[in-house]
Amino acid sequence: MANYSLVFKKSVAKDLRKIPNNDVKRILKSIELLCVNPRVDGSIKLSGQELYRVRRGVYRIVYQIQDMQLIIQVIKVAH
Repeated sequence: MANYSLVFKKSVAKDLRKIPNNDVKRILKSIELLCVNPRVDGSIKLSGQELYRVRRGVYRIVYQIQDMQLIIQVIKVAH
């Protein structure tokens, strides 16, 4: 199985600036793991949308999986 590529929405950088550095490192590590398995245990598909979310501590990572192009687009990281 091929690894997925990561694409970040521009607003994610702004979201990450609001979060303490030690938490940002853990969040980015979780996002990197999504490249190998985008539907990890604990990921939940959001109803009515083609988006998924996964929790990392008190933060949520919202992302979209594009299986045909092997791309994961990170939409939002928030408390």
